[in-house]
Amino acid sequence: MTGYLPPINDIRFLIHKVIGLDAIAALPPYRETSAELADAILDEAGKFSSQILAPLNRIGDLQGAKLATDGTVKTPDGWHTAYQHFVEGGWQGICASPNDGGMGLPLLLGAAVSEMWHSANMAFALCPMLTSGAIELLARHASADQKERFLRRMISGEWTGTMNLTEPQAGSDLSHIRTRAEPQADGTYAIRGQKIFITYGDHDLTDNIVHLVLARTPDAPAGTRGISLFIVPKFRLNADGNPGEHNDVRCVSLEHKLGIHGSPTAVLSFGDTDGATGYLVGTEGSGLACMFTMMNNARLAVGQQGIAISERAFQLALDFAKTRKQGRDPRNRTECTILHHPDIHRMLMRMRSSTDAARALALYAASRLDLAHHHPDGDMQNAAQAEADLLIPMVKSWSTDLGVENASLGIQIHGGMGFIEETGAAQHLRDSRIAPIYEGTNGIQALDLIGRKVLRDGGKAARHLILKITDDCTAFGVAYPDEAACVQKAMEQLDGATTHILHTCPQDPVLMQAVASPYLRLFATCLGGWIMIRSLDALTTGEEPSNFRDQKTASTKFFLRQILPETETAAQQIYNSTSDDFASPERVFG
Repeated sequence: MTGYLPPINDIRFLIHKVIGLDAIAALPPYRETSAELADAILDEAGKFSSQILAPLNRIGDLQGAKLATDGTVKTPDGWHTAYQHFVEGGWQGICASPNDGGMGLPLLLGAAVSEMWHSANMAFALCPMLTSGAIELLARHASADQKERFLRRMISGEWTGTMNLTEPQAGSDLSHIRTRAEPQADGTYAIRGQKIFITYGDHDLTDNIVHLVLARTPDAPAGTRGISLFIVPKFRLNADGNPGEHNDVRCVSLEHKLGIHGSPTAVLSFGDTDGATGYLVGTEGSGLACMFTMMNNARLAVGQQGIAISERAFQLALDFAKTRKQGRDPRNRTECTILHHPDIHRMLMRMRSSTDAARALALYAASRLDLAHHHPDGDMQNAAQAEADLLIPMVKSWSTDLGVENASLGIQIHGGMGFIEETGAAQHLRDSRIAPIYEGTNGIQALDLIGRKVLRDGGKAARHLILKITDDCTAFGVAYPDEAACVQKAMEQLDGATTHILHTCPQDPVLMQAVASPYLRLFATCLGGWIMIRSLDALTTGEEPSNFRDQKTASTKFFLRQILPETETAAQQIYNSTSDDFASPERVFG
């Protein structure tokens, strides 16, 4: 099987029964978002992802994007037609404001649709993912004139957007950016410099690309305070707003990558001749603050890439396990498919249940952002934002780590055939491996969680969420005593580890960095347990089809009994760490 079956039943169940679309639809901007409309959106997105995008996934992997001799970038066969279908469906503007030409739907629905795009064809979906982040940034920070000239055409999908941060000498540390922006008499800026790792930095899908570029003005202070943000279109605009002459920006090369071959990852050179025309967004020096709007959007979306690849790898592995005959069933000693081997069963359940938990957590995080942006009560807004701030680094890191782990398990289930490219299992592992790296490596996400989100407020937001989960488990304990006990035990591990970190890390930055990653995994796994027991409780309504209810029950119980106990290991890693263990890398490594 090389196709893709969108998990619409699970997504619909989570949105309606576990997270609560009704609460989001009650927010002022979303009052026309009915359950029927949401279901119709999911159905249409599922058809597009399975019928249009999924068949191109293998083609994109084999052909890749190519830089032609004339300096243009060619996307794989079928990409252009698929993108035109994407534009005709209005999908790019699903969450954008109707005032700017968007559908105005909640981020909760946009996130659900985004997962399907990435499962079907991650290399293709990277383009609209980056454009969505650029749209949110411009919607919040651009001037009225900039919105009129650039934003509407991005929301329609007519133009795409990119994020230009990284330079050869400036990876995650943006304080070392050297790209320059010289003010011009007409109010524009001449941009000069080089950016690397620019996803869809050039392509043939649209007639213009809107680059969002971080650069320094001549008198800017050193460090991140001196960074400004500029709109730099691939083609300068004529007086009528249409693309005119080529701007002074060109694709120097495309990276040769481990995976996502269909996605052009470009090295862009700005200002080789007269300087690339750029338009300042916001004020000078506010570039990084503006860019973080786009980066947070991207981090949630990248987390969903991990979930998407997990789902696709699981489907492929399950199909193989159902058809591959080998060995004997230990129950009756008859010949069987490998699906009947308990170890294969274990691996498949691990893939499925961890994917289910990560999906639920990502959609819950999206719903918190909807509340934070649009709830009429200020206190509720602040509470939702605090929760979202905690969740986003965990969704990004935990989900992308799971994506790699589950893609690897998918290969293992295939056995030797998984190591052969023709089965498709290897592509999932290759494609998934970038997600823990970009939009802030998972180590950086862990530092963000422990430093900015836990230590900075003395653990207030973390404690509030821990108490919320503990209260939930007390309520669920009547109907599900064994499962609730699993979550309660994990929450005790999290509570104890949080207390330990609050006591030991504020004056010990070495220890803080050393325990950040195990703490993130501990916290995220606990949240996965919580969201899964909520799912188990939601199944009691009896409204779901019996086969879905049986499969979902098995998935939730496996997670709670087999994966959630791993929190104890993470907690012990935190307790056992000392700053002395990490004091002398030269002595340890030579």
